[in-house]
Amino acid sequence: MLTDRDVVVKALGAGKDPATCPAGDLAQGEAVTIGADDDVEEILRTMTEHKVRRLPVIDGHDLVGMVAQADVARSLPDPKVGDLLQALSTD
Repeated sequence: MLTDRDVVVKALGAGKDPATCPAGDLAQGEAVTIGADDDVEEILRTMTEHKVRRLPVIDGHDLVGMVAQADVARSLPDPKVGDLLQALSTD
């Protein structure tokens, strides 16, 4: 999965032309996903463990949506949001 940040950091920041840079040059590792039936605790655990801000949601082999850090922030109580933000902000 590529994000706008990947394009900025890995293409523009490295002096590459994003119009001619293959997507494979910007990719890293395997995509981290969650299942359509996974609960919010699984979302938090997966985002924290893999330090990702977006998770593709799959149902079987079909992509059915995307959960972003902002979605979590709008939906959970402040302490859980704070824990997630802290985990994603530190190395």
